[in-house]
Amino acid sequence: MKEALEELELWGADVIFGRARGLRAFFARMVLRFFSWIFRVLVQLRLWRYRSGWKRQGYLGCKVVAIGNITVGGTGKTPVVELLAKSLRERGRKVAILSRGYKSQRLDRPQRWQNSKGGHVPFDQMPKVVSTGTSLLLDSKYAGDEPFMLARNLDGVAVLVDRNRVKSGRFAIDHLGADLLLLDDGMQYLDLAHGLDVVLVDSSAPFGTGAMLPRGTLREPPRNLERAGFILLTKCDGSSNEKLIAEIRRWNRTAEIIECAHGPIHLENVFTRERQPLEFLQDKWVGAISAIAVPEAFEKSLGKLGARVEIRRRFSDHHRFTRKDVERFMQRCVERDMEMIVTTEKDAVRFPRPGSIDVPVYFLRIEVEILKGRAAWDDLIERLCHPQPAMEPVLRHREAFAK
Repeated sequence: MKEALEELELWGADVIFGRARGLRAFFARMVLRFFSWIFRVLVQLRLWRYRSGWKRQGYLGCKVVAIGNITVGGTGKTPVVELLAKSLRERGRKVAILSRGYKSQRLDRPQRWQNSKGGHVPFDQMPKVVSTGTSLLLDSKYAGDEPFMLARNLDGVAVLVDRNRVKSGRFAIDHLGADLLLLDDGMQYLDLAHGLDVVLVDSSAPFGTGAMLPRGTLREPPRNLERAGFILLTKCDGSSNEKLIAEIRRWNRTAEIIECAHGPIHLENVFTRERQPLEFLQDKWVGAISAIAVPEAFEKSLGKLGARVEIRRRFSDHHRFTRKDVERFMQRCVERDMEMIVTTEKDAVRFPRPGSIDVPVYFLRIEVEILKGRAAWDDLIERLCHPQPAMEPVLRHREAFAK
């Protein structure tokens, strides 16, 4: 049953991205387009409820920065969150990252947390504490892929998971001493007021497939970019983005625009953490395995690095690999004399150790590089680090949200 649902999910993604052909796919797109119109109306109605004050937002008296996008997946958000958190931590801010923890599982037993008075925090006030900044407390199964990645890569930054990010933000302030909150994938999370929205736009597919969910990949119409204070054009390749910037300026005339590239910096063994330079891929016969929204981009990047990608295995986004999945793919690679298996860093956190490792398994470590707009990036960090009255970001947000 689980495999059948995953196959359906994969087919649904192929329909949305235009990879699926045939009469069945055509009629599926027609039906989904009808629901897209309904979804667009609901999105705008939801925004109106907050803008009009009919739906109230939470204010915690602390700087809150949302990092998000108007499309589903594929913009390179996690490396940007990591870079921003690291930059703020180095400037002395006490940062906590608040995540929904998409597809994370419930804890078998609730975590217990002792407060400053020696008592325990009530369970209904406890988010899942993935990391305190000094201790990693949960694995990817209970944390979710991205929160676990962030917690593992960021010393000195707390990572919390809960659908209710007002609750997790209050916990971060009261019990972890946080003075700045980053909402991971938080553009659409409006229950907590944002002092600033940092919005990512994939330069290669800025508005996804051009249609709203569920027919396309847009969470919000492009005009909603007006809420952004900073816009990061991601996955730039050095070519001109003037046309895209001009289009963005139709909806947002004032946001700082920063162009950046997402690039691999090295290979890392999934099980031993041994590192290899990117040149290690040159002319290697490789099996590529992934469970991400846009696997083509990952596979294409391996080819650009000189790998000969002979075998590909794609699972639905956020698929939790089983030992059987890994061993079956590894056996295919052995039979075809593959020299190595490569996956993504996000997938690596869900990779179970097989009974025997007949082919080495690596992931590509990705980091962000600012190509244009370094001064704007530095200004962003300066604005977030410069001491200001606690309520100033709240007032500024209210003014921007009321536009």
